[in-house]
Amino acid sequence: MMSLSSSSEIEIIVSKDNTAAAAAEQVVIADVFGACAYGDLLKLTKFVQEDGASLSQPDGNGYYPLQWASLNNFADVAHYIIQHGGDVHAVDNVRQTALHWAAVRGSVAAADVLLHNGARVEAADVNGYRAVHVAAQYGQTSFLNFIVAKYHADFDVPDNDGRTPLHWAAYKGFADTIRLLLFWDAFQGKQDKEGCTPLHWAALRGNLEACVVLIHAGTKQELLVKDSAGFTPAQIAADRGHHHVSLILSNALRGHNSCWKDKGWMNKVGDIGYGPILFCIVFVCTIIFVNSLLFASNLVKVTAVVGLWGWTAVSLSASSLLMFIRCSSKDPGYLKTSGGIRNNADAERPLVTIDLINSANWTGNWSQRCPTCKVLLKSFLYFTYNWVKFLGKLQFAFLWFGANFTLPL
Repeated sequence: MMSLSSSSEIEIIVSKDNTAAAAAEQVVIADVFGACAYGDLLKLTKFVQEDGASLSQPDGNGYYPLQWASLNNFADVAHYIIQHGGDVHAVDNVRQTALHWAAVRGSVAAADVLLHNGARVEAADVNGYRAVHVAAQYGQTSFLNFIVAKYHADFDVPDNDGRTPLHWAAYKGFADTIRLLLFWDAFQGKQDKEGCTPLHWAALRGNLEACVVLIHAGTKQELLVKDSAGFTPAQIAADRGHHHVSLILSNALRGHNSCWKDKGWMNKVGDIGYGPILFCIVFVCTIIFVNSLLFASNLVKVTAVVGLWGWTAVSLSASSLLMFIRCSSKDPGYLKTSGGIRNNADAERPLVTIDLINSANWTGNWSQRCPTCKVLLKSFLYFTYNWVKFLGKLQFAFLWFGANFTLPL
């Protein structure tokens, strides 16, 4: 059975006080490290300019002034340190940089200063943890989004044990961080060195909300994957005593097994998708309408009014088919990228790489569409469905009207 020791996580020595105001009343700042930790820029300036203190040397534990300032998000102090000899690439005993420390508390302002001054966003410590891993471990969703969107950090990179940020967010139970990573299209089926997916780790800890998010965003395959010990996520949850999580995972698997897509010829229909089927229905209904009413030889002569309304309906039907083809085959306006969103030069915008030829656009894979496309496509499908119903009712109405009311020519 797999296990995850706390020693593999990032080790950070933090101050007990959370605010600089409280610390100033209780702590005597005696050196540059204390001034950086509590954001006292005046005392830091005094230590450097009057006492000649160095900002490029670590303390007795191997921690640098820049790491303390970054941990507590003192961007002005971090900037001052860099200007006076601080090294953004300096690492402590476990090769953690100031950016790693900034990720612990989600210090976005300090991280921006570091990265703007040349810090490496992909710097890794002895465990292979990068800033994205640390942010996921501590649930710093805003920080994670910041370094991915602005500085193109790799959000799906594995550490030395093969665990991605999604593994860590699932293990720690940070549902919002999981949602963000899934939005960035992180690979949910990634297995670490122990064969575990993010769903395995969420089930191991009994993180109910994390499991629910992963289930809804995933497929049947994630529920069936076994780790190196031969356990599925549901079995791990049951073995660890998380029976409520095990029940949800088992029900989700049964739901996938009973889905109509998994049964015989209906599976082929699900693979083809609903777009072509809907197109054929509208087209056939239009042909039947024209043939059985407008061009029917055995009915009462069609009047001018009935003919006008009939051909208007046919025109609207043809227009809806043309609009359907255009909406299904044309670029809706989002910029395409060759290497995905992580390599996009303007990744601050919520751009999505859309392959319009891929079958996912026909089979209802909604997770690959942005919210705007989902709303527009659902609205169009709803309109088309109601238009088909309207054509059917209109056909019988015209038959009855033509049989009972005939205008003299």
